[in-house]
Amino acid sequence: MKRLLALFATLSLLVATRAEVVTYKIDPVHSSTGFSVRHLFSKFTSSFTKTTGTITVDQANMENNTVEATVEIASLGTANADRDKHLQSPDFFDGAKFPTATFKSKSWKKAGSGTFDVTGGLTIKGITKEVVLKVTSLGFGAGMRPGTMLSGWEATTVLNRNDFGVSYGPKILGEDVTVNIAIEAGYKKEQPAPAAAPAKQG
Repeated sequence: MKRLLALFATLSLLVATRAEVVTYKIDPVHSSTGFSVRHLFSKFTSSFTKTTGTITVDQANMENNTVEATVEIASLGTANADRDKHLQSPDFFDGAKFPTATFKSKSWKKAGSGTFDVTGGLTIKGITKEVVLKVTSLGFGAGMRPGTMLSGWEATTVLNRNDFGVSYGPKILGEDVTVNIAIEAGYKKEQPAPAAAPAKQG
């Protein structure tokens, strides 16, 4: 009977752990937001190196997940100083006036095994449009630091840059921009408090 009760207790603990809703913090060091766009007869690619935010995960029902993310425009790097300066100008992202781009999810819909259509509001240059991210969950597990739990994600979407006021160079650059996002997010798992030492008997 004791063994049966212990088994039920263990199963209950596992169910509670799996059903736990956890907020993961995006790690900008291990995350990036990249894009590619046609430039004349080839593709130009680049990325923003500072993406921050949170992903709240309900592993019992992933359609309850939410995500909020911020990309710092100044973190865009193309390995060319003149081009970087131009991309920060009003011709493109106008980074001085609009230093961030943001995304806030409205819904997660299961699309397949570990994949989701995540609809939300994307804001670039002060203009907000509803977009759908094709999101893939890469898994969950322990990180390298004790007590750290990690999650991995990939997402992609295609935007029309004109929708966000980025209309410079219509004969040079394509209108469609492919966005590729790689995210590592984690949280510090709370450790149980150490048991109090038994009181010494007088």
